[in-house]
Amino acid sequence: MAKRELKVTKKRDSVKWEFPLGKQNLIIIGIGLIVILIGYALMATGITEEAAVADGKWNNALAVVVAPFLLVIGYCVIIPFGIIKTFTNKEAA
Repeated sequence: MAKRELKVTKKRDSVKWEFPLGKQNLIIIGIGLIVILIGYALMATGITEEAAVADGKWNNALAVVVAPFLLVIGYCVIIPFGIIKTFTNKEAA
């Protein structure tokens, strides 16, 4: 009589994928998008018939100085921070 060997099979753990960005990350990214929209709105205020006054000064300082600053802060600081920052979950610890 031949002995029958039983094959032992392990159940594989199912892989559970979770979205890597949490609620706090999405709030920060949303703030970045709001800052970017404000920057574009301020930049649109500089659209006039004449680009500059006769003495070389711009019509609207917000469109020339503040709007690009807000766009750079939104695109280069706030949104990358929202993507890179990891928040610890106190419930899981």
